[in-house]
Amino acid sequence: VQLVESGGGSVQSGGSLRLSCAASGFTFRHYCMGWFRQAPGKERELVASLNSLASTYYADSVKGRFTVSRDNVKNTLDLQMNSLKPEDTSEYYCAAATFGYLTRMCRPVEYKYWGQGTQVIVSS
Repeated sequence: VQLVESGGGSVQSGGSLRLSCAASGFTFRHYCMGWFRQAPGKERELVASLNSLASTYYADSVKGRFTVSRDNVKNTLDLQMNSLKPEDTSEYYCAAATFGYLTRMCRPVEYKYWGQGTQVIVSS
């Protein structure tokens, strides 16, 4: 399993960034995929995810601002981040679960494969 993120960077508050994750080495369309983030001194948190049916989950802190999507042909996972805030500053990780569900979302503990991370910095 290989997950490679791209698209991080620095942006001013209110700006936008789009993160992408290229996945390989597994049957992408079958599994839950998600974006996590971890800021220095804080626990890693699930930001957004999709199950096998492309149902979505968003953390309350990003609802209405972030959009997660997957392309099961290209095997990519994207995160469109709009109206960015300084508190969104973090290392962002693409993750793949070892399960895929049609009727529920994967739990954070079910994500076992991780990308190397991409940094997002939002300045005020």
